[in-house]
Amino acid sequence: MRSRYTAYAIGDLDYVWRTWHPRTRPEVIGPEAAIGWTGLTVLAATEGPDEAWVEFEATYDRDGARGRLRERSRFERRRGRWVYVEGEIS
Repeated sequence: MRSRYTAYAIGDLDYVWRTWHPRTRPEVIGPEAAIGWTGLTVLAATEGPDEAWVEFEATYDRDGARGRLRERSRFERRRGRWVYVEGEIS
């Protein structure tokens, strides 16, 4: 989770794409216009052998306004690596 947040923050969208499950990832990931990620707080995490959930809150600045994104994300282990499957935004 933290590595994907960092990739979004620095604009490494290739990493974001590679760590997204092929079943659910879009064909192309584009940059978010005028958004700067400013912080990440992991609120909860549970991990099983092949599935994990992470609830987080990420803060950002967009066009001078502050905001926050709260999501509960599901990850699956695929070939020994965790990949993002889907998220529930709240």
